[in-house]
Amino acid sequence: MFYSNLACPCGRPRVYAECCAPFHQGQSTPSTAEDLMRSRYSAYVLHLAPYLLETWDASTRPAAIEFDPLLRWIRLNVHGRKKGRAKDSEGWVSFCAYYELDAAQQGCLQEKSYFCRNTQGEWRYVSGEVA
Repeated sequence: MFYSNLACPCGRPRVYAECCAPFHQGQSTPSTAEDLMRSRYSAYVLHLAPYLLETWDASTRPAAIEFDPLLRWIRLNVHGRKKGRAKDSEGWVSFCAYYELDAAQQGCLQEKSYFCRNTQGEWRYVSGEVA
């Protein structure tokens, strides 16, 4: 993949191939809610709609995802987490995702996302509260 040797968009100090790519390519699954949230952010950056839909809980999953061609995600800051560890069944992650719109406007999407495990024990995004 073209992004493999570049820094991972999720903000961790690793290259994409060693960070979120294994999740996106189905080679492994996130072990924490934060890992899933970071991999989903990277999927938004890279326009990976199939991964986003697959990791969305069936109870709230949309039929499709469309990406705004004028929107570019530029940075992620995780502010906190509650539960969501490998041993938990649910968790919350608070973050700010910075964006640029039409190269003229910048902003930050602040959200507290809720995650739970599905029947196979895999983390799924359920919903989020936008601040």
